[in-house]
Amino acid sequence: MKNCSGIILSPGNNEDFGPLVKTRPDYMIPFGARYRIIDFCLSNMANFNVSHVMLYAGSNIRSTIDHISDGSDWELNRRSNGLLINPRVENSQTGKHSDVETFFGSLPFYENMAHENLYIENPMAISKVNLQEAYNTFIEGDYDILILYSEENDKDGRYNGMNKLILDENGRLINIGYNLGTNPKIELQIGRYFIKNKVFIDLVKDAMEKGNANNLIQAVLNNKTRLKIGTYKVESKLFYNHDIDSYYHANMALLDAESYREVFHKNGMVYTKSKDEPSTLYTETAKMSNSLVANGCIIEGEVENSVLFRGVHIHKNAIIRNCIINQGTEIEENAVCVNTITDKNALVGSGVTVAGSANNPYMIGKDQAITNPGLI
Repeated sequence: MKNCSGIILSPGNNEDFGPLVKTRPDYMIPFGARYRIIDFCLSNMANFNVSHVMLYAGSNIRSTIDHISDGSDWELNRRSNGLLINPRVENSQTGKHSDVETFFGSLPFYENMAHENLYIENPMAISKVNLQEAYNTFIEGDYDILILYSEENDKDGRYNGMNKLILDENGRLINIGYNLGTNPKIELQIGRYFIKNKVFIDLVKDAMEKGNANNLIQAVLNNKTRLKIGTYKVESKLFYNHDIDSYYHANMALLDAESYREVFHKNGMVYTKSKDEPSTLYTETAKMSNSLVANGCIIEGEVENSVLFRGVHIHKNAIIRNCIINQGTEIEENAVCVNTITDKNALVGSGVTVAGSANNPYMIGKDQAITNPGLI
């Protein structure tokens, strides 16, 4: 996309992901057997030639630097432009992250930018959008800001409390409100926008001066009458990781072949940090069914409807069902894991049974060992 730079900014809802964010920001959570959530956002940028990108990093930045480095795996390691990583800013009074203060702290970056437009993406909302089509809508409509949204069925209330667009019969924005679960179908705000750089700078300055907005969308709504606001409906499948439950179901959805193809192959490939690992070893005692398995694993037991990351070892007579088993986890003989998420290098000892439910998966933290037999 010509004349457009990118911004990557996560909502930073770390408290909703439990032990998965104890040592990493939310966008660095592993996803889909061999990726991190941030990979999809960076790949979107790379596939549509958004080569000047600002990533606002969360706390525990070491994992971000280790995984992304200079952005070379996404061809974002340019001599000019390329990928920049900047820290987020906390509100001095509340101690919480403030998007407006974060943007204001790096305002010279935008004031000296050659590009006239910005594309802002929330990395936690995974969707393989055709950004060029959306950008064309933004340019042709001469909008100050174009808000991308996804029409979602929400009979189960998984998006309760999240922002939704209120549109008129012609699809024009009336307002943005909170989803209270009163309607089974909602126009979900997914944290993606195209905005003119000058408008962005003015909104940030205005919000800082008046102290009336903590994030960009609040600043937009405060100036709604003087801005030309457009909306764009995203047609591609959405996997919005906003808590443990949604993260679990997003990974489980990848076991459907159609969903897998859409996430990993539609509108460009998904790239990640390259690692050399041996092929996965399946022994004669292994039983596999409808699972996504990365390389470097050793499978001796039974695995069904599960996502396994690199270097996982499932010992003989162990049973894994409906689980997300993270890198380096070891499940010893006769152990049973059902509806469970493990973080890196976890251990489930011999004879131990751990079980959660589809809407409340059992969590095992990084480097945590559970070795006492019996149902947990």
